[in-house]
Amino acid sequence: MNMKLFVFGQNRKMHNSHMKILVLSNYGDLGSSSRVRFYQYLPYLEQNDIKVTVAPFLENGYVRGIYNGGRRYMKYVLKAYLRRLWCFSKRHQFDLLWVEKEFLPWFPGWIERFAASFLGIPYVVDYDDAVFHRYDRHPIASVRRLLGTKIDNIMRKASVVVAGNDYLRSRALKAGAKRVELLPSCIDIERYKAPFSTPARGFTVGWIGTPLTAEYLNTIYPALSEVCKGSDVRVMLIGAGQFRMDGFPFQVMEWSEEREVSDIKEFDVGIMPLPDEPWTRGKCGYKLIQYMACAKPVVASPVGINKEIVEHGVNGMLAENTADWVNALMQLRRDSGLREELGKSGRSKVEREYCIQATAPRLLSLLRDAAAAGQ
Repeated sequence: MNMKLFVFGQNRKMHNSHMKILVLSNYGDLGSSSRVRFYQYLPYLEQNDIKVTVAPFLENGYVRGIYNGGRRYMKYVLKAYLRRLWCFSKRHQFDLLWVEKEFLPWFPGWIERFAASFLGIPYVVDYDDAVFHRYDRHPIASVRRLLGTKIDNIMRKASVVVAGNDYLRSRALKAGAKRVELLPSCIDIERYKAPFSTPARGFTVGWIGTPLTAEYLNTIYPALSEVCKGSDVRVMLIGAGQFRMDGFPFQVMEWSEEREVSDIKEFDVGIMPLPDEPWTRGKCGYKLIQYMACAKPVVASPVGINKEIVEHGVNGMLAENTADWVNALMQLRRDSGLREELGKSGRSKVEREYCIQATAPRLLSLLRDAAAAGQ
C-alpha cells in the first residue's frame, strides 16, 4: 500500500501543488477499524493528487499483542502519546487533519478542546463505533464527569464528522456538529472475486472478527449447540484468538489479511450475533459486508445497522432469539438453492452500496471541501 508514515525526527517536505493530509488513525494497518476507514482509501487519494502522511496512535506491535492473547504493552501506549504530541508540532505542514475518533484517548475533554483550537487547521473526524459510550457510560462516576462530553466537543469543532451509521450520525447532530455525512464501512470489491462456491463437505457456519468481539458469540451458544447436534455442521471462527466454544465441532483460525477472503469463501453462511446495547448499536456491520461480498448468505441480530444491511429473506435473515437463530441456520443448511439466491443478492448490494469503488469519490470530495473551508 502506497502511504507515508510519520517517524520521529523525520522532516518531510511536500510539493505545494498537492493537498496535504495528516491521518491521525488509532492503529496501524493491522487494526481493523483503521484499515477499513482509512488505509484502504489511501491509494485512491494518492491517485488524485492527495499527499497523505499516516501517524497511527498505536503501532502494529500493540495490535499483535491483543490478537495474541489480549496483552496490552504499556511501552506502546507511552510512545503513542509522545508520538501524537509530536505530530501536533508538525501540523502546519498540512492542509487538513483526518482523525479517527479523538486526538488523545482518555485525556480530559478540556485538553481535547485546547488541542482542537491550538491546531489551527481544519479537521475531519471519523466514527465507526460509539466511542462516546466508552466515557459517558463508564461505571466510574468521575470518568463520566471528566470525559463524558469530550467526543461531543470534538464533533462540534470538526469541519466534517463522518459517521458509519445513523446511530453515530444522530449523536454528532445532537452534539452540534457543523456538517455530518454518512459513509458506511466498505470493502475493496477487487479483493473479493469469484469463484464463491464452497467444497461439498458438510455445512460451515462462519464468523470473522477480533478477540475483543468474539464474546458476542456467547449470545447464540445455545443455538449453535442445537444446530450442530447430531449433524455435519461445523463452526469456523476467524480471528477469535483464545476464544473457545465447547460441546460442538469448531475451528479457530488466525486472521490474515492475505487469507481472509479465501477463508470466508469456505463458509456456507456468515453470522453476526450482537446483544442489543448502546455500544453495539454503533457497530457498522463490516463482517456482514465481507460475507456478502463473497456471495454468502448472512444471519444477524437485528441491532443497529444490521437491520439496514440485511434485508430479511432477500440477502440474509435477521434472528432475534435462540429459536430464530436455529430456524434460520437449519433452513439454510437444508436449502442450498436458498443459500445461493441470498448470496447473489447480497453480493449485488455490496457492489452498489458497500465498496470503496462506490464511496471513495464521495470521501475525496468531503476531504477537499473540508480543506477548502479552512483556507
